[in-house]
Amino acid sequence: MTDPLLAHEIFFGTARPDAARVQRVVSDALQGMDDGELFLEYTQSESLVFDDGRLKNASFNTAQGFGLRAVKGETSAYAHASEWSENALKRAAATMRMADFGQAAVQDVHPARFGTNAALYTDVNPLREVPFEQKIALLQEIDAYLRARDARVRQVTVSLSGVWQAVQILRADGDAASDIRPLVRMNVSVVAESGGRMESGSSGAGGRVAYANYIAESGWQQLAEEALRQALVNLDSIPAPAGELPVVLGPGWCGVLLHEAVGHGLEGDFNRKGTSAFAGLMGKRVAAEGVTVVDDGTLADRRGSLSIDDEGTPTGRTVLIEDGILTGYLQDRLNARLMGMKATGNGRRESFAYAPMPRMTNTFMLSGDAAPADIIASVKRGIYAPYFGGGQVDITSGKFVFSASEAYLIEDGKITSPVKGATLIGNGPEALKKIRAIGNDMQLDHGIGTCGKSGQSVPVGVGQPTLLIEGLVVGGTAVA
Repeated sequence: MTDPLLAHEIFFGTARPDAARVQRVVSDALQGMDDGELFLEYTQSESLVFDDGRLKNASFNTAQGFGLRAVKGETSAYAHASEWSENALKRAAATMRMADFGQAAVQDVHPARFGTNAALYTDVNPLREVPFEQKIALLQEIDAYLRARDARVRQVTVSLSGVWQAVQILRADGDAASDIRPLVRMNVSVVAESGGRMESGSSGAGGRVAYANYIAESGWQQLAEEALRQALVNLDSIPAPAGELPVVLGPGWCGVLLHEAVGHGLEGDFNRKGTSAFAGLMGKRVAAEGVTVVDDGTLADRRGSLSIDDEGTPTGRTVLIEDGILTGYLQDRLNARLMGMKATGNGRRESFAYAPMPRMTNTFMLSGDAAPADIIASVKRGIYAPYFGGGQVDITSGKFVFSASEAYLIEDGKITSPVKGATLIGNGPEALKKIRAIGNDMQLDHGIGTCGKSGQSVPVGVGQPTLLIEGLVVGGTAVA
């Protein structure tokens, strides 16, 4: 966890409100409440986009503000402002106290004090690490490299983004926690043409690291080559079959299906309200034997990791499904208290302008014991999907639709022709029970995930081993 003195220098410097007076305002505002906190944030961010041979966009932004929350029973009141002053805080406190908290008796709740957690990433500000001119030169170099690499390349888009965020959380009892969070990402997209046909490919990576990983030639060349490979593969693709087929999902990024179709359904708020397809199933079988799903916010340098969550709770490793049995939910403090469970360090918010809610960090399925080659060999006719594009899911029913940005036919146990337009349609809870083989090759994604929920977006990680799911509906243009 970051040294609290550093956060105090950011938030309580000479031009800031006095820390002791701020604490008094917070304590007064939260008197008689079950829970609540003051969330302080200072963020610097930048984004560079190089497209069509020139710099198309360059932006830099600084944001700061606070959010003040009071919780009593099931009711939360939240006020926020981008003006950081004692008067603004007092106005927010007065506005928040106007909320109707009902007549329920105040519970005798004494929220646990902040724990400690290991620092999981550097506190270096990536925006100050590399000169602007060097970043532009890097994007130009990647563009020139790909155009020289293959004559079929028609368009190259390269983006580089970085964030440096400082947060501090204060409670009514004077407890405080703070964190410094870097986040960077690089993405490369390629459009290739052959015989009048154009196809695209993309690759990205990122994490809570500095830019050094991507400035190095070995880092960006790998992304460039992967984007080009996908585009060239898609040039040779044939129409995807349609019908119910066995589907083999590749390791790593395909865990986004697990994230969307299963992970959201295991967040505490949906289960407390009974709106999740997994509500009321704790301790029961919800997946095939061998399926173990974990959410872990403690992985060093990962995009979804946090030393503390946005309520100040240290993150942890939460086993959600163990050997097919539902064993846990993802909890923030509010839902954990109302459900009589322990907060798991999954209270997250997009920024100071939002109240926290239960969200995933890095969510993945553990490895099984099957060799990936044996899984492919076991399929007479099906689809192999190593990479997904977009998708959507209905939390209540568990139904999902995902498009595969790269996919292949499996014929007589061998991967053959690439296919275009493959869409996977199914139901998350049902798909878990249809898993027939789990590979021994679990991988995490390369650090590109962003999760949306209730209008908020937060960085996340996903992962899984190679999986065989029996009988998913494949939407395509050819008859299977």
